[in-house]
Amino acid sequence: MPVEILMPALSPTMEEGTLAKWLVKEGDTVESGDLLAEIETDKATMEFEAVDDGVIGKILIEEGTEGVKVNTPICVLLEDGEDASAADSSSAPKADAPKSEAPKEEKADAPAPAPTPKAAPKKDGNRIFASPLARRIAEQKGLDLSTLSGSGPHGRIVKADVENAQATDTPAAAKSDAPAAPALATSADSETVKKMYTERDYEEISLNGMRKTIAARLTEAKQTIPHFYLRRSITLDALLKTRSEINAGLADSGVKISVNDFIIKASAKALQDVPGCNAVWAGDRLLQMKASDVAVAVAIDGGLFTPVIQDAEIKPLSVISTEMKDLAARAKERKLAPHEYQGGSFAISNLGMMGIENFDAVINPPHGSILAVGAGQKQPIVNSDGALATATKMSVTLSVDHRVIDGALGAEFLAALSGYIEKPMSMLV
Repeated sequence: MPVEILMPALSPTMEEGTLAKWLVKEGDTVESGDLLAEIETDKATMEFEAVDDGVIGKILIEEGTEGVKVNTPICVLLEDGEDASAADSSSAPKADAPKSEAPKEEKADAPAPAPTPKAAPKKDGNRIFASPLARRIAEQKGLDLSTLSGSGPHGRIVKADVENAQATDTPAAAKSDAPAAPALATSADSETVKKMYTERDYEEISLNGMRKTIAARLTEAKQTIPHFYLRRSITLDALLKTRSEINAGLADSGVKISVNDFIIKASAKALQDVPGCNAVWAGDRLLQMKASDVAVAVAIDGGLFTPVIQDAEIKPLSVISTEMKDLAARAKERKLAPHEYQGGSFAISNLGMMGIENFDAVINPPHGSILAVGAGQKQPIVNSDGALATATKMSVTLSVDHRVIDGALGAEFLAALSGYIEKPMSMLV
């Protein structure tokens, strides 16, 4: 009998994805291990392989469809000898989510298109037929599906019907002689925001999967994690001198150690010295990690990755440097596997290389903390004998989840970190 191929979960946190491209067509014979499709998650585009032999009887989800839930049937696989008509008996409906389109420039003075007649939504008793994506958008916008008309097959309500509902189906507000109060925009109310800019030209840019995930996770982080912040200024001169000497010795190898590599190593060693900070929040308990797995924020076009350097406390600087360069390069190409950017108990976000003096980073759950690293700058100081001198100072801010780490424990970690950076040879033994 026909076998339904389901939308796979390509990472532990994946709930939906975009079926970017089919690599087979109906009627193709496939074997276990053959590539079926390219699926875009919030972080990467990954290839999906067949696990059984057979013939592609019917494709249920068109390529380019966004928001396909995990475990949704995407195609039907026929066994040897089965007729193609067997695929039609599959209970899986053809997805009607539209393909994503390139953003279009909107102008305030553009005439509104004339409304086109829509079929009444097909109902079965009290059930209204609408695509899952349309239902989700309607819920977000607070719309009653029973008041909408569907333009899909047999009057089915689809994404476009819900997106246009506020403009076409919402009754006009009653007129009043009193001046209208200015609209207050919220992060979820796109129509209100757009109305604020009706006199200006703009380009509307759809959120990709990565940006949606970043928005959801960091909103959750700031709303649910009790952040507090610890700041410290660290002297870099000894580290810069040691780095220069090491790089001179590595000149023939092609390896070049960065300041960030030293910070990764120092953080990993400090987590071993203060194991209470090497922990994650697990809802009703803490998980205190044994190894120092350090995540490092890497900016890419449209978002960021946090690839993880595992066992950083025992790796030489040259290995950390090589791994970090490889992970960063593949992150920019969105070629990282999920296990390479998930996990860790601690993260580093370094904007010092971009000239930022200091900032506060948002914790990436379930991590217990994140270190924001600013630029090293020459500053006047008073040295131990009371004379004026200059030193290169770097500002760091530790954002801490108070459920995991208390203030005194966070201060102890920063002291250990500062000790390793200011006496860099201590982290190399």
